[in-house]
Amino acid sequence: MRWLPRRRASSLLLPGNDCWVFDRSSVLCNHFNGDGEMTGEELVTDAGVVHACVSAFEAIWERATPHEEYRPV
Repeated sequence: MRWLPRRRASSLLLPGNDCWVFDRSSVLCNHFNGDGEMTGEELVTDAGVVHACVSAFEAIWERATPHEEYRPV
């Protein structure tokens, strides 16, 4: 687990939905309504979408602080 303050995320291109990447071959997108309630899931296997999400995750991971080193500001 790592922490990424929003101020360090401004220059990143992030997926529009909360998602989980599985084995670099599929992405599970979680959909929410305006009140934050989950309305469904979508399993995406399109190679372009998966690649974009993997690239975003790698950029986030590189920039984020490991949990054991994180200190709230």
